[in-house]
Amino acid sequence: MKNVSLLSLAIALAFVGSVSAKDALVSGPQEGDRIGAFYVTKCAGASDDGVEEGKNLCYRCKNGSRPQVMVFTRSTDAKVIDLVKKLDAAIGKNEDAQLKAFVNLMGDSKEDLNESAKDMAAKTKASHIPFVVPNEFENGPDNYGINAKAAVTVVMAGNAQVKASYAVADAKDLDVDAVVANLSKILQ
Repeated sequence: MKNVSLLSLAIALAFVGSVSAKDALVSGPQEGDRIGAFYVTKCAGASDDGVEEGKNLCYRCKNGSRPQVMVFTRSTDAKVIDLVKKLDAAIGKNEDAQLKAFVNLMGDSKEDLNESAKDMAAKTKASHIPFVVPNEFENGPDNYGINAKAAVTVVMAGNAQVKASYAVADAKDLDVDAVVANLSKILQ
């Protein structure tokens, strides 16, 4: 009887695990995928990166194969602000590794996103991170497959390959510490 109960418990736990994995929000390129080029307009931030505000460029390309974090967000929630602050601090601490990051704001109106980017740059006081609006601003670059249901998608890459990916439907569910802990995957 004891073995039957343990077997039932094991099956129940396996079912719960498969449901949560099945229901996980997938957004953007996933671990092992190559990261492609996409164009953005710089709106604010990173005043010393050699790129003028208003310039259209590929930051992914500018960063090359260096370790980089690409944040795609529809939200300027406090959790997103916290994430950007922690990423900015990590960039300062990892200058030798040449860690880079940039924040892509997405939504319905390019003008509103431009203003949101400037507001977010001011709120975060990030000195190393540019705030940009992708040319494909509604859902981010087509070749990245950003899920329309994702409020925040974070892609971490090294050598132009995704090492970690994280997405949430609601910015309030963003586990900033878990995302920042994944930096170790690209700083090796």
